[in-house]
Amino acid sequence: MATTRYTEAVGRRKTATARVRLTAAKSASIVVNGKDAAEYFPLQQMVKTAFAPMQTLDVAYAVSAKVSGGGLKAQAEAVRHGISRAMTEIVPEQRKDLKVRGFLKRDPRAKERKKFGLKGARRAPQWSKR
Repeated sequence: MATTRYTEAVGRRKTATARVRLTAAKSASIVVNGKDAAEYFPLQQMVKTAFAPMQTLDVAYAVSAKVSGGGLKAQAEAVRHGISRAMTEIVPEQRKDLKVRGFLKRDPRAKERKKFGLKGARRAPQWSKR
């Protein structure tokens, strides 16, 4: 049985986590949770987000990703983050180009917790003078 060489990396965004495997290929393709990316993500913009690192550097890899948690947009960004990390393992010289575009930064923004005595994270109850 022939084994194919791949590079693995993990990408994250909010609560979404993507385990990404990159394999050398003639044309770029992304398989997310066993489905083609265009089939898995409902919007074309999310597919573009996932393909962004390969598009900007004009390289082609066969990508297989297992994604869990979060919403679909966060999952697409987690896949993008994982692809970028794996690409820097394969060709370290590409790191600067990916870093400038912000593909290697793990977006730290997340929902702020609700505090007691408040209606939400910061929203106070309505105040009435009389």
